[in-house]
Amino acid sequence: MEETLPAVADRVGAEASLAAPKVGFISLGCPKALVDSERILTQLRAEGYEVAPSYEDAQAVIVNTCGFITPAVEESLSAIGEALDAGGKVIVTGCLGERPDKILERHPKVAAITGSEAMDEVMGHVRELLPTRLDTFTGLLPVAAPGMRQGDRLAPSVKLTPRHYAYVKIAEGCNHTCAFCIIPKLRGRQVSRDAGAVLYEAYRLVAGGTKELMIISQDTSAYGVDLRYRESEFQGGQVRAHLTDLAEKLGEMGAWVRMHYVYPYPHVDRIVELMAQGKILPYLDIPMQHAAPRILRLMRRPGAGKQLDTIRRWRAICPELVIRSTFIVGFPGETEEEFQELLDFLEEARLDRVGAFPYSDVEEADANALPNPVPEEVKQERLARFMEVAQRISTEKLAEKVGRVLDVIIDEFNDDEDDQPGTRLIGRTKGDAPGIDGQVYLYAGDFAGQVKIGDIVRARIEDSDEYDLYGEVVARPEWRPNVPMLGHFGKH
Repeated sequence: MEETLPAVADRVGAEASLAAPKVGFISLGCPKALVDSERILTQLRAEGYEVAPSYEDAQAVIVNTCGFITPAVEESLSAIGEALDAGGKVIVTGCLGERPDKILERHPKVAAITGSEAMDEVMGHVRELLPTRLDTFTGLLPVAAPGMRQGDRLAPSVKLTPRHYAYVKIAEGCNHTCAFCIIPKLRGRQVSRDAGAVLYEAYRLVAGGTKELMIISQDTSAYGVDLRYRESEFQGGQVRAHLTDLAEKLGEMGAWVRMHYVYPYPHVDRIVELMAQGKILPYLDIPMQHAAPRILRLMRRPGAGKQLDTIRRWRAICPELVIRSTFIVGFPGETEEEFQELLDFLEEARLDRVGAFPYSDVEEADANALPNPVPEEVKQERLARFMEVAQRISTEKLAEKVGRVLDVIIDEFNDDEDDQPGTRLIGRTKGDAPGIDGQVYLYAGDFAGQVKIGDIVRARIEDSDEYDLYGEVVARPEWRPNVPMLGHFGKH
């Protein structure tokens, strides 16, 4: 079934495998929701449940939903309906679970509904529907990491991403009151994790072979504000719960560290300095949303009118910096002149990676009450014009990389039937996050059959188009993180 997560952990013992209740899982939404799914799956495995690869094999199905924008709500409701139609017992969790009336209106037969960050509630419903005996010999038992405080969630042991990259969530919730967003209503105000807990999770991941850590939260720049930047233990020392301190420690582990959902707070300058020093990836994911000052004020977004100055300052610090952002076109009250301001900003800022979507009402969002809504046909016309400019800039910026030799992390093989295995590869540069940015299509050349998924190779870029690069592998250096690898202790 689509979005189902099959076979996420090895079977342990034939008898236990036969006896274990089987739970299907559908994970929707953003990377932050994906981490929640990993935590639930880890606990399922710890308590002796198996993850079913299909509806037919599942005795119950958990649907982790998204409730941010209208299309995501519809996708979530459709997934719940599909699971119910298959005849299973369905437990709904995640953002849409914070609005149970909306779910029950469409699907009154769901077995249970919980909100986001509700692993204990989900597990309670699973135990009630599918009782099982916890077997300490067959269960995958999570162990509390040093530096974890009471109430901090266990780091997930089951990963839904490939071995070579992982999302690390450093905070939940958000303190902003953006007019188009209901995340604070769904997930509450910001709650940060202690730095020690985050760092021990990252350390374990890198020790297990993870080469890329993607740092996520709703507002990554505000990490630690709610904790008043308190210190916590990491490897015998004390580390502040502040983004600069966290980034510096993460950068010492030897993995790629990628920052997502960063707001342009003043201390981000220090993060960009770490990028210039090669400690973390020169990549910032900044949801700017618009450029016209009046629209930004209507959106209740911070930093109205200052984005260009900030971008120039960051690029002066780190010329290799890659900036990705998302924008909303057709926000209520947006005039043609203000949309042109957005296009002018795009031309001047020359952002590397850009996404956009037309504004749509979100239930309970304050923006719904704003006057002068933009007609749907105008929204679509503006979206097309916006993406035409963004695509041209992307084409020009990628063409500048032709002839260079870049580090590329390999995500998958792309062999034709007649190719020797491992001849054609697909990967990403330091400027590309998985799933949202471009890719690099490589010919392995002399390294055919030697490159594995997750390897970081050196590649000469030979061609480019609107979003992707093309080239050939020229070197396969050995990756040596600065932490002892599990199973390879003593090697650094």
